[in-house]
Amino acid sequence: MFETNGLVCAHHHLYSALARGMPAPPKTPESFIEVLEQIWWRLDAALDLDMLYWSAALGAAEAVLSGTTAIIDHHESPNAIEGSLSALAAGASLVGVRTNLCYGVTDRWDHNSMSSSVSPSRKMTEAAQHGLQENERFISEGGRGMIGVHAAFTCSDDLLEQAADLATRLGVGVHIHVAEGPDDAHAFERLNNIAKDDWLLIHCVNLQDELPGTIVHNPRSNMNNAVGYAAPRRFNNRVVLGTDGIGADMMEEARLAYVKMRETDLTATPDIAWEWLANGEQLFPEVAHDRVIWNYDHVDSPWHSAFTTGLQPREVYIGDNLIVENGRPVTFDMDEIRAKSTEASMRLHSKLS
Repeated sequence: MFETNGLVCAHHHLYSALARGMPAPPKTPESFIEVLEQIWWRLDAALDLDMLYWSAALGAAEAVLSGTTAIIDHHESPNAIEGSLSALAAGASLVGVRTNLCYGVTDRWDHNSMSSSVSPSRKMTEAAQHGLQENERFISEGGRGMIGVHAAFTCSDDLLEQAADLATRLGVGVHIHVAEGPDDAHAFERLNNIAKDDWLLIHCVNLQDELPGTIVHNPRSNMNNAVGYAAPRRFNNRVVLGTDGIGADMMEEARLAYVKMRETDLTATPDIAWEWLANGEQLFPEVAHDRVIWNYDHVDSPWHSAFTTGLQPREVYIGDNLIVENGRPVTFDMDEIRAKSTEASMRLHSKLS
């Protein structure tokens, strides 16, 4: 069969579309926390609303050309908080991809200064309050979203509790990185009393005990950051797949999830990774109304697709709208998006030089 439903990227950082080719960090990171400090947290601070718009447009365009019709995004831009989720939504709507957006609140930013160490007992920062307000504004105005939290180790207990309370009040879940690296190894103790089944738990590499929520497995990113293998099957949670900002080619991510699992477990089968891919539909049921026509006649077979590279959509429908035909976009100008996003990335990179 050539056809599938639309695919879901359950954890993205759309602004990462502008990071490719960015200047080298001031020093070569030698640990995961240094990767955050030297690369991603510096990039976060340099973002503005125009950059966010074009990063979302580029990320969404690349997603739909890979058969992904829905993106659950986690975003941070501490110097451009207000309106950031609307900018992302507008960029993605240029393409037509479905989105669920959140702003990742954190106490590591305070009065334009950054700290990697946050005391659980401290009072929530003003920047964190603005982040919660942005989440609330976007959702209250009709945007589809969650309450984003960076990670427990960069948040006070005050912030974690207020974020959880806001999510409950708005009827949405919390989207949070959990135990991605050793610095967040105590995430279970911090989150155990507040996590709920509608939470998205991202990474969970160093998670020692089961938390309520859906685990979002990001195999390529985990390998890239040398944080280890999450082995999500050790828990009873539902597992879905994300990319952590490295594109949104979910067929490729499922293939990689299988290979990584198989590396140490000969009994692992492609069916497991393809179940994780299919589980994304439970988070974004609308993709059941999307259609992707592929260039391969066994695309719906895990045992075929796991060993077949070069899978490409020929047609993509989001609802009744034909978005891609003969492998090319018909509702948006890819050349314009690439040109504008290149301009935005050059401005971003100049801030990081």
